[in-house]
Amino acid sequence: MPKPGRLPVDFGKAAADYGRYRQGFPEEFFARLDELGIGRAGQRILDLGTGTGLLARALARRGCVVTGLDPSEDLIEEARRADAEAGLRIEYVRGFAEATGLVAGSFDVVCAATCWQWFDQLRAAREACRLLAPGGALVIAQLDRLRLPGNVVKATLDLIDRYAGPRRKARTRPGLEYPAGTGPLSAAGFRAWEVFGFTTTLSYSHAAWKGRTHASPRVGPVMDAARLAAFDEALARMLAKRFPQDPLAVDHRVFALVAWTGHPLGRRSLPPA
Repeated sequence: MPKPGRLPVDFGKAAADYGRYRQGFPEEFFARLDELGIGRAGQRILDLGTGTGLLARALARRGCVVTGLDPSEDLIEEARRADAEAGLRIEYVRGFAEATGLVAGSFDVVCAATCWQWFDQLRAAREACRLLAPGGALVIAQLDRLRLPGNVVKATLDLIDRYAGPRRKARTRPGLEYPAGTGPLSAAGFRAWEVFGFTTTLSYSHAAWKGRTHASPRVGPVMDAARLAAFDEALARMLAKRFPQDPLAVDHRVFALVAWTGHPLGRRSLPPA
């Protein structure tokens, strides 16, 4: 299997929490994709960095023929377990977004959900372009917790900073917060795209929020047992004191960029890169 690089975080260490507590995209996200002709029954979709298969299952429920790709066998096993519970059949391949080893032109859609930042973006974009059938689309999407003054997301991330150290500053370009620019897409051959985004809230019980936080890249995948236990105690105290309501309404943001190698038929003309 090609190994173009290793992820700096081993999410497999938190596979159980990742599979149990991470929530997928809201229905509005899929409604907006449908307006762009994406996520429809029968489409062949490759989900890069599929993790525990959250997006893959959502698309499979819509009748898509989905393949999930991820370098972590632990996450893939968690995805298969969840698929079995849901009565869904999804093919999984262990591999990397930059060099999948899959057949050229074999997918109608290639997507990357809340993982594009982990890839070599130019190589991943070139690989997506190679894999797409004529008229196919690349979907880069994010579902992120939204840090606002006084909300539970900010309080939790501040606590993570205390126990795991400050976050690295995100490298972004003016006018496009994430993914980090469209330059790699242009260089790979994509010539048209649309962007949409919106805010939403997701409901978490206190227990589920603790589990969701375990699946964060600076918590479960990297903390040793003693530090994780201390963090858990601090998080429980903070929630009980500052956010006693249960369940919590947790602020999130959704972002998606949909790109085509040419101008999609039936849609307005988009300016070239």
